[in-house]
Amino acid sequence: MQECHCEDKQMKLAQLLLKYKDTPGALIPVLQQAQEIFGYLSPELLREISAGLRIPLSRTYGVATFYSQFHLKPRGRNIIKVCQGTACHVRGGSKVLEAIKRYVGVETGETSEDLRFTLETVACLGACGLAPVMMVNEETEGQLTPDKAVKKIADCE
Repeated sequence: MQECHCEDKQMKLAQLLLKYKDTPGALIPVLQQAQEIFGYLSPELLREISAGLRIPLSRTYGVATFYSQFHLKPRGRNIIKVCQGTACHVRGGSKVLEAIKRYVGVETGETSEDLRFTLETVACLGACGLAPVMMVNEETEGQLTPDKAVKKIADCE
């Protein structure tokens, strides 16, 4: 069953590279779509993209590392973004972040070994009136305490 899944992904990648092989400026859309297919951009995947688009690996790697939307390591099923902006900081955002770190067992920018969580900090989530704030996947959670934040994350799965 796992092999079939990998074959499907490889087929999608082959179709993607064929579609864009002679298209100038295709690197970013190809990286975006490849990341959607595979979840992240592994070194092997970057090599395949470079070969398929006939561009230097250094250019592909440079673009993939320049833009924060691209991820070179596997990410968790649940992406936690904790705001560290001024309003959140003043209202206890750092305590919320520390509680989350303890609960998920990772530092900022890391993914748990079981691939359940990826923890990130952001400068602002645009919900300053609800500070402190975090996002878990696509849901914004506000007026957090350390305990409330951990409970929200525990309810993820």
